[in-house]
Amino acid sequence: MTRLVTVDIGGTHARFALAEIAADGTIALGEPATLHTRDHASFQTAWEDFARMQGGTLPPAVSIAIAGPVGGDVIRFTNNPWVIRPALIPEKLGAERYTVINDFGAVGHAVACAADDHFVHLAGPDEALPASGTISIVGPGTGLGVAHIWRDGTDYRVQATEGGHIDFAPLDSIEDAILARLRLRYRRVSVERVVSGPGIVDIYEALAALEGRAIQPLDDRTLWSLGTSGEDSLAAAAVDRFCLSLGSVAGDLALAQGASGAVIAGGLGLRIKDTLLRSGFANRFTAKGRFAELMGKLPVKLITHPQPGLFGAAAAFAKEHLS
Repeated sequence: MTRLVTVDIGGTHARFALAEIAADGTIALGEPATLHTRDHASFQTAWEDFARMQGGTLPPAVSIAIAGPVGGDVIRFTNNPWVIRPALIPEKLGAERYTVINDFGAVGHAVACAADDHFVHLAGPDEALPASGTISIVGPGTGLGVAHIWRDGTDYRVQATEGGHIDFAPLDSIEDAILARLRLRYRRVSVERVVSGPGIVDIYEALAALEGRAIQPLDDRTLWSLGTSGEDSLAAAAVDRFCLSLGSVAGDLALAQGASGAVIAGGLGLRIKDTLLRSGFANRFTAKGRFAELMGKLPVKLITHPQPGLFGAAAAFAKEHLS
């Protein structure tokens, strides 16, 4: 049995948990603790705060998932002032073994290792993800995370990518209008400008403009709440349009990666699970012209693990240090 601390750091929150990895590779997570990055001067002080929560002592092993690039001698965060120097982790944290991984790379490990009951069926044949081949992973959140895993039945590899920055390709006149609106601000419009949490604002405002309505300056959190509850019909239409675009993008990526299955990940995907199931997501995923029949054979799932970043970070540690 190996015990470690697993950490998932974003711009606003840092989540910590104790994890145990059994001899057969089974991972058990303890109750997570969520700390606000703004309340701590550094990652080390947040670590020390978590240590106090656990009685003052932590295992000498850690796996850290970070929202952003993880290469180089110094890791700087985009949305908080923390800095991590991996070479100093043993000295500063007392960790004899450590893993540092991109947060969506950690999600890839979670997809590879999570049990079947941590997935909900979205499209294609209602069967488990294949044990071999490529699985595409798409995660709408603050941006659009994209990764894929490849497995051969016994082992797997994770590849995080920048697939969220491919070009947005409209499929109808409404998406033409969304693209035109975004082109007023961006010379090049990537898919994450539309298929991400903040993207709902531009979708909503484009729909309002099409109907000649006065545009209300609402933030993305408000629009998601109004749209998923059905309280506002235009916001609900924007959420439906988001689901269509997510289906198109996920299908494009699966086709480009030669996938034999696909997974939608991220907190936003989980929050709109019921809406996704009722939407045109599945039709858009398979709407690839001559390849529609092929796309219809791919199982598409939503990962429902409550802490995929923490779980995936632990799985990445196991693969690096215990395989």
